[in-house]
Amino acid sequence: MRFAFKTSPQNTTWHDMLAVWQAADAIDVYESGWTFDHFYPIFSDPTGPCLESWVTLTALAQATRRLRVGVLVTGVHYRHPAVLANMASALDIVSGGRLELGIGAGWNEEESEAYGIKLGTIKERFDRFEEACQVLTGLLGEETTTFDGRYYQLKDARNEPKGPQKPHPPICIGGNGEKRTLRITARYADHWNFVGGPPEEFARKRDVLAAHCADIGRDPAEITLSAHVRLGPDLDYPKVIDEAAALGEQGLDLAILYLPPPHDPAVLEPLAEAIRDSGLPA
Repeated sequence: MRFAFKTSPQNTTWHDMLAVWQAADAIDVYESGWTFDHFYPIFSDPTGPCLESWVTLTALAQATRRLRVGVLVTGVHYRHPAVLANMASALDIVSGGRLELGIGAGWNEEESEAYGIKLGTIKERFDRFEEACQVLTGLLGEETTTFDGRYYQLKDARNEPKGPQKPHPPICIGGNGEKRTLRITARYADHWNFVGGPPEEFARKRDVLAAHCADIGRDPAEITLSAHVRLGPDLDYPKVIDEAAALGEQGLDLAILYLPPPHDPAVLEPLAEAIRDSGLPA
């Protein structure tokens, strides 16, 4: 099993996030760092501070040298996928090929309504998301892309220069929906993120994903399986390790350790030491 960390850019400061990422960059247990894509804090006071994800991630990429970097995950309804493709290529270039492209259908009604960004019904969200996946993979990997969908229309569209990762940065799709999310994941993703839950639920979703892969003739082993594992404010490191190990028994490849705010780099080394002592790293 491999390990990453996540710092949600809410209820924090830029300097605190920067300190965590720079410290993590020097600790080889952590292979990647992640933010989230929201404009309001979630699961807390929505009137609090929240840094925009892609600008923040670009700055963090420039402040680090080793960590792979990603947004877990980008709501595709916030940015036209042609714009997002250009953003992704630029960040892949400036990070030296370290970008992980996390995407999802979007779900936050509060901030979408506040900004006048149409979220739509569940069906509309996933119809749009599937179109966005086609647009993104086209623009990131092909010389030109023409697409005529309900939500997006492109004609001989270009995205240059492309990033160094070929055919494109690894695509991570987050979500647990069995009918649409996991089917779209099977077709387009290199990495699936399980939002969180008990090992038996992860195992069931893993099997659903494998069945969708079988339907299209894809080897499910091609898809990295990750999950959020939350470190609580009590900083109970053994509990986090036990939860990761239980998911690992069900085939988890990458445990993404969700760090609690306020962000403090002091948690990283004790957490890394607990990981090393457990014998879990590959």
